[in-house]
Amino acid sequence: MQIGVNSTVPAQNLLVFQTKRASFKCRKSPLNSLSTESTRKHLSNLEKLLQKTNQTDSDPVNKPLTNGSISIKRKGLLEGLKLWDIKPEMKAAEEMSPSHLNRLQRLLSKTMEYSPRNNLGSRWREYHGCNDWSGLLDPLDENLRREVVRYGEFVQAAYHGFHSNPAMPVDEAPLPRHVALPDRSYKVTKSLYATSSVGLPKWVDDMAPNLGWMTQRSSWIGFVAVCDDRREIQRMGRRDIVIALRGTATCLEWTENFRAQLVRIPGSDDSNQRVECGFLSLHETSGAHVPSLAESVVQEVQRLIEMYKGETLSITITGHSLGAALSLLVADEISSCAPHVPPVAVFSFGGPRVGNKSFVQRLNQKNVKVLRIVNNQDLITRVPGVFIGDNNSWAYTHVGTELKVDTKMSPYLKPDADVACCHDLEAYLHLVDGFLSSNCPFRSNAKRSLVKLVNEQRSNVKQLYTYKALSLNLDRDRLNVPTGSDDSTLAPLLVGGLAGAITAPALDFWGFTVAWLTLEAAIQLD
Repeated sequence: MQIGVNSTVPAQNLLVFQTKRASFKCRKSPLNSLSTESTRKHLSNLEKLLQKTNQTDSDPVNKPLTNGSISIKRKGLLEGLKLWDIKPEMKAAEEMSPSHLNRLQRLLSKTMEYSPRNNLGSRWREYHGCNDWSGLLDPLDENLRREVVRYGEFVQAAYHGFHSNPAMPVDEAPLPRHVALPDRSYKVTKSLYATSSVGLPKWVDDMAPNLGWMTQRSSWIGFVAVCDDRREIQRMGRRDIVIALRGTATCLEWTENFRAQLVRIPGSDDSNQRVECGFLSLHETSGAHVPSLAESVVQEVQRLIEMYKGETLSITITGHSLGAALSLLVADEISSCAPHVPPVAVFSFGGPRVGNKSFVQRLNQKNVKVLRIVNNQDLITRVPGVFIGDNNSWAYTHVGTELKVDTKMSPYLKPDADVACCHDLEAYLHLVDGFLSSNCPFRSNAKRSLVKLVNEQRSNVKQLYTYKALSLNLDRDRLNVPTGSDDSTLAPLLVGGLAGAITAPALDFWGFTVAWLTLEAAIQLD
């Protein structure tokens, strides 16, 4: 039936109505993509259902799907309409739109894309922690985000430098080691070594005599590098000295992690200033052909301060896991190694507690600034706990300012990611790169490539993205990049009567000491 427009609309409004009517256009419906035959079948089903609502006989309606190969019985009105057949890919299309797919393809590219490096200029001290990063963390300042990620990549370079050649010569001093730095404006000036003061029991050598570098007492643990590019020095507002330290890798380093009793700091006038025994051992012990970590760092920092006398300098120490713990001891050591030491700041990732409250006060008095990047799901940042001595009560305390990220904020990682993923350094950098603030979602313009994350944490990445990575022909060979994490293989452990062999490409030994430290605390409390 047609309605005469001229007879129903006043003459004075007729022109306006006709103009607006001419502008009406039918918007494209999701059904438009279906064939005419398919649409007729759905409408036919709907008509039959409506006609049979008053009938007692409810024979099932079996209509073939578009391909004619599958039949579905009607169990109710909505199922009879076969709404799922109207657009079966609609949900997947919403989750992976063309723009999202293009962005994912870019993030899965091997080519790293970085946020712009702005000129820090006169604000460099603020980004280096002179005000404890007040007002820069929540929301996270874009310049600080870039600096944090950059220092984390120095630690990844330390991991790669070790795993590329982990063995130490037995009868002579090690040769200088090449380190591929992520920032070419820096050059490595010194290799650093850590030595354990303990040895493995004889039964370990009897059971596994060919462990090689896994049982060596001294190991390459990091490096000292200095910015040597004039343009970068001008951008940063100073010449930066970086000390980067990797996490646990050898059996004896694992053993030192177990030595969780608090001991007095050598040379301290305050007997209450105490740190973890194992960390202190790796920091202070000399090897057969290498000096101690403490001695090497002090000598190199003193040399660089003298070399660049008269320039504006800064010292930045960065580390992950065990390296984060040693970073605090290194900062304590070098903060008083010369009459006029440049500002000292620590950027640590996934670090455990290191000392007691008196040690924290000691660092504060030396004006050492510490920014701890912590994943809320990382158990390693919660150990060691509280221990009871023979006559005194001691408690471990964290140092500095905290930047807290959360695995659950990432749209790419599973919310129930395992302990390996939550402690993984690449996962940390991924979370920092996407962090806006504590009450905001993951930033949509995150720059960091997902290649290493998918490679190292494939089982912890949501299936939607692993499938898309495969569909984009990103095979294992292409995704195989140098690891930036702890512990390639973990030997069987016996903790509190629980034995198990565990292998994980990115799992730091600290992840398995949680149960041990909890048990030890319970024993001492008893």
